[in-house]
Amino acid sequence: MRYDTPLSAKGAEQLEQTTRQQLRAGFKDMGKSSYSSAKNFGMIGAMYAGSECAIEGFRGKNDLTNSVAAGCVTGGALAHKGGPQAAALGCAGFAAFSLAIDYYMRMPSGES
Repeated sequence: MRYDTPLSAKGAEQLEQTTRQQLRAGFKDMGKSSYSSAKNFGMIGAMYAGSECAIEGFRGKNDLTNSVAAGCVTGGALAHKGGPQAAALGCAGFAAFSLAIDYYMRMPSGES
């Protein structure tokens, strides 16, 4: 639905529908894609939080290193199907993002 144009078969069919039918189909498609995105986001969040909690419990410290390591584990695990280079880049990218977010969240409230 999102990518249908009037030139495609589905798009031509959609032009013949009433506005109400088009809105119903659009909201139905939006609901499906929202549910799929929510599942993916939940899986990533659970993977990151679980690995950070395990690392923090193992190390016995609460610092930025835990966030970086958890980000690396999560990014590498998400990209493992793409091969070792993709896993390494996923690890580095997710670790850098985790570091930036956790650093920002740990800043004293007076600084911005």
